[in-house]
Amino acid sequence: MATLISPDHSEFPPHPRLKLGVMASGSGSNFEAIAQSIQDGHLNADIQVVIYNNPDAKVAERANRFSVSSVLLNHREFDSREDLDQAIVNTLKDHQVEWVIMAGWMRIVTPVLINAFPNRILNIHPSLLPSFKGNRAVHQALEAEVKITGCTVHLVVPEVDSGKIIIQAAVPVLEDDTVEALQARIHAQEHQIYPAAIAIAAIQASH
Repeated sequence: MATLISPDHSEFPPHPRLKLGVMASGSGSNFEAIAQSIQDGHLNADIQVVIYNNPDAKVAERANRFSVSSVLLNHREFDSREDLDQAIVNTLKDHQVEWVIMAGWMRIVTPVLINAFPNRILNIHPSLLPSFKGNRAVHQALEAEVKITGCTVHLVVPEVDSGKIIIQAAVPVLEDDTVEALQARIHAQEHQIYPAAIAIAAIQASH
């Protein structure tokens, strides 16, 4: 099944070694894709810390397998989104993080975090933005009966899913597709493009 990825990611652009902080709420499959890319010598980076907000998130186990520190910041223990984000900022800065990678972070972030790392926060979204922003993007694509959807890595700005697009992968929607089947194919492409997007964003930021 043909997949179009733009820009081309077959070779990562040369980039300085990056210090990453990953934020995740769930299984951490995108974290693992990034960590594996680093281990395989493709992405020139170190993951300084993984921050997760769900005590049951499997990402902590994946982080442990890659010998990466993980920190639980349970959103239920904070009075506001801003208080949570300030704790996140403090943790990231304590670990000398330069780039923040949101990998399945299921909370809307506030200017407290965005302003602490301007143009240094990446997110991945399961659609070809600007189509199907927000929650239930895969459901939205099926309900709209589009023939192609995909995933997008973009810079994070205060408006949800609206920052500069770094890379996109197109995924065909098949006849009789289910949410689960389409989501699985989109996830496979997310794992392909996220490591490359980090390198591309770093190069763009240095110019």
